[in-house]
Amino acid sequence: MSNTAPAKKMGRIQQFRETYKMASRTDRWLGLYVVAAFVLGAALGALIFWFMPGAGLVHWILLGSGAFMLGLLAAMIVFGRRAQGAMYKQMEGQIGAAAGAMQVLGKVWRVTPAIGFNKQQDVVHRAVGPPGIVLVGEGNSNRLRNLLAAEKRRHERVISDVPIHEVVCGNGEGEVPLPKLVRHLNNLGKNIKPADITIILNRMKAMDAMQSNIPMPKGPIPTSMKGMRGNLRGR
Repeated sequence: MSNTAPAKKMGRIQQFRETYKMASRTDRWLGLYVVAAFVLGAALGALIFWFMPGAGLVHWILLGSGAFMLGLLAAMIVFGRRAQGAMYKQMEGQIGAAAGAMQVLGKVWRVTPAIGFNKQQDVVHRAVGPPGIVLVGEGNSNRLRNLLAAEKRRHERVISDVPIHEVVCGNGEGEVPLPKLVRHLNNLGKNIKPADITIILNRMKAMDAMQSNIPMPKGPIPTSMKGMRGNLRGR
């Protein structure tokens, strides 16, 4: 157990370091904003604890620790938000960007990238969570209508009693921009219980197996957001 804790700690430090490197490519002011947030948070913490009752060494220890903790909290909030925005900017325009963004959904969600696609590189991803089944398409909106409709019919033949939502990720009219995709999915409501998600996934296994030997679309699907889940979520 003595080796596990340091290894986990080093893993988290390395994770933050990699997140900062990737985010700073797009947001060159990231470091400055994080430092400024820490200073302002620490100053606020010091001010709060200065007026708290107490005296002597204990008072100064509380003041210093309180200022540090509030400064660290402010820095982490700013870092998380700006790093998330930078990640979305880097991912926009890539094939499978929506699938990469959905990796920061809560643990109750199950995301399956590229369950449907065509020769023009339009892609449909699937997310199963509290709202039910969400089919997320990215690409040309006109072509996606047919692709999404076909996927919806395929799922309804196997799972007819579960709500199926269709979402197009993009910047056009009626589409959901990439930075707002996760929030949009979480706001679709709670139509099924977490325990039912496992049942739904089991019922879809056979259906997915029939698609397993169909070649995937060319181009990488971004997964950088998945590794940063702990940094970008749960603030």
